[in-house]
Amino acid sequence: MTQMILDQQRIRAANEIHPTPDVKFAYGTAGFRMQADKLDSIMFKVGIIAALRSLKLNGATIGVMITASHNPEEDNGVKLVDPRGEMLEQSWEGLSTELANARDADSILSVIDSIVAKYNINVDNKANVIYAYDTRPSCPALVASLKDGLDAAGADSIDFGLKTTPQLHYLVRCINTQGTNDAYGEPTEEGYYVKLSEAFKTLMKGKPVLPAISVDCANGVGAPKLKEFLKYIDSNVWTANLVNDDIKTPGKLNYNAGADYVKTQQKAPLGAVLNAGDRYCSFDGDADRLVYYYADDAGVFHLLDGDKIAGLAAMFIMDLVKTAGVDSINVGVVQTAYANGSSTKYLSGELKVPVSCVSTGVKHLHHEAEKYDVGVYFEANGHGTVLFSPEALNTIKTSEGRTPAQNTALTQLQALTELINQTVGDALSDMLLVEVILAHRHWTCQEWDQAYTDLPNRLVKVVVADRTIFKTTDAERKLVEPQGLQQEIDTIVSKYSNGRSFVRASGTEDAVRVYAEAATRTETDYLAMAVAQLVYDRGGGVGSAPSI
Repeated sequence: MTQMILDQQRIRAANEIHPTPDVKFAYGTAGFRMQADKLDSIMFKVGIIAALRSLKLNGATIGVMITASHNPEEDNGVKLVDPRGEMLEQSWEGLSTELANARDADSILSVIDSIVAKYNINVDNKANVIYAYDTRPSCPALVASLKDGLDAAGADSIDFGLKTTPQLHYLVRCINTQGTNDAYGEPTEEGYYVKLSEAFKTLMKGKPVLPAISVDCANGVGAPKLKEFLKYIDSNVWTANLVNDDIKTPGKLNYNAGADYVKTQQKAPLGAVLNAGDRYCSFDGDADRLVYYYADDAGVFHLLDGDKIAGLAAMFIMDLVKTAGVDSINVGVVQTAYANGSSTKYLSGELKVPVSCVSTGVKHLHHEAEKYDVGVYFEANGHGTVLFSPEALNTIKTSEGRTPAQNTALTQLQALTELINQTVGDALSDMLLVEVILAHRHWTCQEWDQAYTDLPNRLVKVVVADRTIFKTTDAERKLVEPQGLQQEIDTIVSKYSNGRSFVRASGTEDAVRVYAEAATRTETDYLAMAVAQLVYDRGGGVGSAPSI
């Protein structure tokens, strides 16, 4: 059966060239991600799984992105993108894992046979796959391995070259919706820039020109792409100064720079000199995360993370919906347990916007956001976007305002649906959204930050013998196993003002993460240590006891 979609001899020959190492592979939220020198066989097999996924969907175009995002330069990774630019359907994560761990040609062919049979795949269809990659030096060799898999599976493939992750997601959706009523845009890099820039110019019309923002590009692919985007915007509308834009020098990618560094270290990246009153933001290595920050008059660093961006976006969109007179559109925000407690209180209390909490992982946030007419989702790390339902898009497009103010708001809502990359978190698109809102509100970063004050928080890793004994419920906020441990955690938390703590197993190593927040930094540290010590004692801690 599989002979019609791939040449078995070619598979066997290619497997000799791309042998599977003695590594246990798993396809997770970020796809496959690890040291680049272990990925050769994975890339080859991803080519095959991408072709099979396309065939399952009657020849729809599937995307493959080669990147390791905010990881160190020596790492790399690969993930698949489904036809509407969304993440790979969860059931296929397991199939990808199974194929990745097939050790020999017979095993590989057996897995392929089972997939074809399971989904009754029409092997007369033609598979279509596009792929792109970031700036990592390991990418060219991994692309060659991917191409071997695609060719063996008989797929038609297009190399889109150097792209940000969100650009690849955009391209996949554009290709698959071309010529339909919900066509997403022109399936080219230029089309991406035109779509964003035209929407941005519409939204900035008549608004004050903001001082130039400084953008830390993490010495990654976001640098050349932001430079290219700037060609589509006149400097009398908006401009940016790039920091950490060196993609040539080995070892610089994500080194002391980028959104993850700024978020975890709570300080400005290397090369950025913070002046009071100025705006700063950071992309990560593949430009799908964004955080803002600034220095106050005393020179103290302040972070504006994904929680802050979600609050800003929800407030602005709710105001536009109200002004436009389309109150039938409901706006909601989706968070994870890692969202700061103050942000949740601000959203549900002051803004009176519905807030959902889901398990960690973009796929969970994205799915929950689809339940709202307008779903805003951001992880605290800066990865997020806004989704507009087909009904909301139609309402915005067909409504006619009864006043000039309503017409203006409707025009701005329509432009927002074009400015926001609804396929996935997009640092460039999200940055433009924030810039629009700050211009409309005449706000500095400091004024934006005054919406609410984050509770001090702490994340502690506890190494354990077996992370699988920790089982959670309530969007990972409550432990159900080990039995009795949650009650003990609750007892500790009750002793602290505004205290909150939860424990969840790591997805990648035998460790658990303890999150804690409380009214003061001192209380937070004590709470984090008390819960971490409890987990260490009751959960089979390994090595040294936790310490801060």
